[in-house]
Amino acid sequence: MRITHEADYAIRVTYCLALAGGKLCAKDISEEAGVTLRFALKILRKLTQSGITKSYKGVAGGYELNRAPSEISLGEIIECIDGPIAINHCLANEFQCTRVGNRRECDFHRVFGEINRSLRDQLCAITMDRFLPSQK
Repeated sequence: MRITHEADYAIRVTYCLALAGGKLCAKDISEEAGVTLRFALKILRKLTQSGITKSYKGVAGGYELNRAPSEISLGEIIECIDGPIAINHCLANEFQCTRVGNRRECDFHRVFGEINRSLRDQLCAITMDRFLPSQK
């Protein structure tokens, strides 16, 4: 499994907003995250649709996190952009296995499913506050 560039940038965008602790304009987010403005806007639209960020329109508009960084996980951000985490195509619901009639009887499917659950659980356990500087 490889996280797409878009999901990687979405993590960076979310981190910038977490670090700011408030509202930022898209231009500032794009510069701080190292993403083109057009790509940042595409990512911000997806993050807003999923409830990770909220947007404000108008002259004083911008974006901010919709929840505390401690409530936003890497897994949630990745799935917002890339869809459900799946290390193998046989884990997708629409996949039709040509090897066995019933996926539940397949040892490979079972093992990949266990690994996938573990990976997803680990990504969902890591929240954005982990990356913020300590408040001393």
